[in-house]
Amino acid sequence: MNDTPETTETAESQRFRFPTAFTILFGLIILVAALTWIIPAGQYNRVLNPALNREVPVAGTYAETEANPQGLFDVIMAPIGGLYNPATNQANAVDVAVFVLILGGFIGVVTATGAINSGIGSAMIALKGREKWLIPVLMGLFAFGGTTYGMAEETLAFYMLLIPIMIAARFDAITAVAVILLGAGVGVLGSTVNAFATVIASDAAGIPFTQGIVLRFVILGLCWLACVVYVMRYAARVQRDPSKSLVYDMKASNEEFFLSAHRGERTDFTGMHKLVLAIFGITFVVMIWGVLKGGWWMGEMSGLFLASAILIGLITRPGEQSFVESFVNGSRDLLGVALIIGLARGIVVVMDAGKITDTILHWAELSVAGLGKVAFINVMYWLQVLMSFFVPSSSGLAVLSMPIMAPVADFAGVGRELVVTAYQSANGLVNLINPTFAVVMGALAIGRVPYERWLRFMWPLLLILTVIITACLSIAVLLA
Repeated sequence: MNDTPETTETAESQRFRFPTAFTILFGLIILVAALTWIIPAGQYNRVLNPALNREVPVAGTYAETEANPQGLFDVIMAPIGGLYNPATNQANAVDVAVFVLILGGFIGVVTATGAINSGIGSAMIALKGREKWLIPVLMGLFAFGGTTYGMAEETLAFYMLLIPIMIAARFDAITAVAVILLGAGVGVLGSTVNAFATVIASDAAGIPFTQGIVLRFVILGLCWLACVVYVMRYAARVQRDPSKSLVYDMKASNEEFFLSAHRGERTDFTGMHKLVLAIFGITFVVMIWGVLKGGWWMGEMSGLFLASAILIGLITRPGEQSFVESFVNGSRDLLGVALIIGLARGIVVVMDAGKITDTILHWAELSVAGLGKVAFINVMYWLQVLMSFFVPSSSGLAVLSMPIMAPVADFAGVGRELVVTAYQSANGLVNLINPTFAVVMGALAIGRVPYERWLRFMWPLLLILTVIITACLSIAVLLA
């Protein structure tokens, strides 16, 4: 019997299957550990910055230090240290992992009521023919969160809400992930008053955070528009022809996973469903309020979703056993996401323990010396791109690099505010695809989007955004 094209294609895809996120991240841990045997160990002297309440490196104080190469035991312990560092009693990502598990339980309880499926059906009837306009509206809201307070980990709560809606609208999982990840990500890329990027970096650079804000608004607007157009064009192609989807081979599986709950049951949008969805929506509003006004972080947000799950259980009265099963099953669906978060943070743990972080920063400091203005700001941008792969945290990279790079700009005759803008744009761009950034890998895991498919989707857009950013930086440095 001759193989059909479909059979051959399936066999080829199975034979050359791309590694999972777990394998990619563990491979990166091994690679970084190997680099600690090659890259010289070194450190800057550090002093306490009262404004930041953190220790920052002092320019010109770098010195090589005793090496601490990371071995097999360190590689094995890296994911554990990424979640929780027993040596220092410091939590790294366990708070985010717990939040993800509680969120999964909350989603499981809400899904078990049938409210989400009924609500999606009602929404699709109301939006018939206008589903595409959800994309710019939602991307605008997420961008607002990104540019104002650095919305990142909080977005993990929205994927299980938006993905079924997008799939029901005949888009795909990549469209849903892009709306959230690119929406919030482009907001961080074009941060205006984001305390975790712009404000910290400006303080570390010794300038007011309002300096350079006009340029950041321009970058934000242009990049947001580029992302919206790009996502809408992709979504329209998928809606017209589902085979154009980059995850078309997973279409049936994704529909089964995201839309099959309670299929075949009565789908009337009842008053109870409306009440459950009202509580569902209010929970997210309270979460955003708590982050912006109440100083909440993962612990408080986890408590909020746990309380909301219990409230919905008391209202719908599914029975104690059914409620617990729904919560546990929901948490189990996101267990892989929680583990991925620890793996991603483990890469930074190995790099810091191997004492190569400051060495990479020192090499960056030396590489921009003696350059002209336009060359300086563009090289600075690409150096920040490189360092963002190793230090995905926006606040962490700001505290690490700005005390060194900002004074170097004075010798090149470049304003320090441009160095801050180059840093945050580079960090924001990289964190749209960065495998060491837990938010990216967590989002793709929730959306069941393989990492290489996300790269295929993103690479043309990354080129577009890079052109926009580097052109804005170059023009700004010439006009200064």
